[in-house]
Amino acid sequence: MDALGKLTGGIAHDFNNLLTGIITSLELIQKRIAASRTDKVQLYTEAALSSAMSAASLTHRLLAFARQQPLDTRPVDINAQVRSLEELLMRTIGERIALKLELTSKAAIALVDPVQLESAVLNLVINARDALPQGGNIWVSTYAAFSHGDPNLADGAYVALAVRDDGTGIDHNVIDKVFDPFFTTKPLGQGTGLGLSTIYGFARQSGGDAHIRSVARRGTEVTIMLPATSDPTSSEAPTHGRCSGRWRARADRRGHAVSAHVRR
Repeated sequence: MDALGKLTGGIAHDFNNLLTGIITSLELIQKRIAASRTDKVQLYTEAALSSAMSAASLTHRLLAFARQQPLDTRPVDINAQVRSLEELLMRTIGERIALKLELTSKAAIALVDPVQLESAVLNLVINARDALPQGGNIWVSTYAAFSHGDPNLADGAYVALAVRDDGTGIDHNVIDKVFDPFFTTKPLGQGTGLGLSTIYGFARQSGGDAHIRSVARRGTEVTIMLPATSDPTSSEAPTHGRCSGRWRARADRRGHAVSAHVRR
């Protein structure tokens, strides 16, 4: 009930702010028209449209968190998708931060919506950038992983996509809350708290999972597990279990087992 209260309160607060921008802009337009004045009408129209688009984006992220967004799932070369984003990511993080790609040399074909995947990668890299106010490094990695008897994941092969930084990290007291909607470690007004919850919902809806590891003042790593396929025409993701428990994976990039707790 506490989580539900925070969710509805956060939605009401965000939508109220957006509606205020829309209503105020429309009222100003109405007054201008009544006074037979057209100056600044375009400005107010753009302000109303911007608020409306933000509201649509908020709705989309809520659907992603609830795993009810429409997905165009298809076989996607994750390595190629990451490389295509490299220039955009470098421009986004700035010159004081080094972007390093550590992509598996093996096939990394996963069943996923490519547009939502790009959005997830960009979101994770922006989060990593914000954790590096003095500069530093961001690694984007891919590797093969396997699930065995995990209630979170169907048994089988997965492609793991990880975004890691050597920034400020997240305190262990709040690490279990980072996938909650409207929870954010950023200062007031600098984050909606829907970024990681959206990524988590997207990963689960895709038949995969997401988890986070972090050490305060040493950095954070967020990993998305996506169902792998060797069939370029396949569009079915494996049926996954309920969101609770632990996942275990074997990583080909380092040649040893990787395991971490998942918070649902």
